[in-house]
Amino acid sequence: MPESKKVMVIHGPNINQLGRREPELYGTKRLPDVNQELMELGQRLGLNVSTIQSNSEGEIIDSIQSAELNGFSAIIINPAGYTNTSIAIRDAIAGATLPAVEVHITNVFAREQFRQTMMTTGACTGMVCGFGVGSYAIALRAVSSALGGNE
Repeated sequence: MPESKKVMVIHGPNINQLGRREPELYGTKRLPDVNQELMELGQRLGLNVSTIQSNSEGEIIDSIQSAELNGFSAIIINPAGYTNTSIAIRDAIAGATLPAVEVHITNVFAREQFRQTMMTTGACTGMVCGFGVGSYAIALRAVSSALGGNE
C-alpha cells in the first residue's frame, strides 16, 4: 500500500478562538474538533493531515517554507487577517513549490470592503470561502483531487 501524501493545514491568527469569537460569523465548532474532522477526512482520502495554528506571521512563513523539506505534498492555509496585509506570507506561498489552497470560513466578498483586498490569494492554486468550517473539508477534497486522489 502506498504511503499517504502529507497535507499541512495552517490556521492563522485568531482561528484558535473558533467557537468563542463571533459565533454568529464563525460558528460554534472549536478548532480541535475542526482539526479532528480534517484528519479523519484525510484518512478516508488517503492523506495524512497535520495542522498548525499560529498568531505569528513569522511562524506561518516558517511553516510554509519548511513544508516541502518536511515531506508535505500540499498546503491548505487560512491566513485569516494576514490575507489582507501580508505580502511576506504571499511571497512564502509563491516561493513554495507545493499546491496551496486558501480557506476562509466566511464569504469575504460579502463582508467589509477592506477584506476584499487579498494579498495572499493570488499566490494560491485556489480559494474556498463562505461555507463555514466546512470550507476546510472542501479544500481538502480539492487538494486530494489535485494530488491524483479520487475526490
